[in-house]
Amino acid sequence: MPLEKSNTAFNEAKRYLVGGVNSPVRAFASAFGHPIFLAKGRGAKVFDIDGNGYLDFVNSWGALLFGHAFKPIVKMIKKAAENGTSFGAPTLGETILAKKITNWMPSIDQVRLVNSGTEATMSAI
Repeated sequence: MPLEKSNTAFNEAKRYLVGGVNSPVRAFASAFGHPIFLAKGRGAKVFDIDGNGYLDFVNSWGALLFGHAFKPIVKMIKKAAENGTSFGAPTLGETILAKKITNWMPSIDQVRLVNSGTEATMSAI
């Protein structure tokens, strides 16, 4: 399987990122040497910059319930992005989502929406 572009990208990334990756999990050293650099995903597959396709069993660590680039979700992301992509203050959308979650799961009284496992752990503590 050709990986020349991924190997070149990894060598370049090592100049600017610690270990060439933003997460030690992505280093792949114990698996097969250099990480593959992904270019896109469609449904249950991801494709690297060399054009190789893979079944995606990682699914962004569980966040891709509907696979990559699911058209209805892409449409809603585009619609939401027209109003801005990130705010350092509360939004009505956060409350709407929290309300839906607590309605779907009556045993949940309140939620905290976070960006990472680290942030979730800090909030729980």
